[in-house]
Amino acid sequence: VQLQASGGGLVQAGGSLRLSCAASGRPFSVAVVGWFRQAPGKEREFVAAISWLGDKTYYSDSVKGRFTISRDNAKNTLYLQMNSLKPEDTAVYYCAPKSYRGSFDQSSSFGPWGQGTQVTVSS
Repeated sequence: VQLQASGGGLVQAGGSLRLSCAASGRPFSVAVVGWFRQAPGKEREFVAAISWLGDKTYYSDSVKGRFTISRDNAKNTLYLQMNSLKPEDTAVYYCAPKSYRGSFDQSSSFGPWGQGTQVTVSS
């Protein structure tokens, strides 16, 4: 399954954004999917992941309590609601299915990677 992220933009600190991720290819509902982000000069880091039924969610400590991951399998779409945004949340955000063995918080466990969406939070 190939995923394409959208919904990024420029927002002031404390604001909110909702990212979407549209799926194409094999049934979206069979995959654990996740959000990762990559800031300039840094490695891609885990943000959140969700089970294929949507009953289990996982978050990095840096976004826990501020971000919410959800999915609509009928629409083949993944979401990331981002509230109380901080300048350190600035990054390109990517979504991908978990296609390989490994921990859900490791980018090497996910792929293929589609085009990300830029999120910029101004102070």
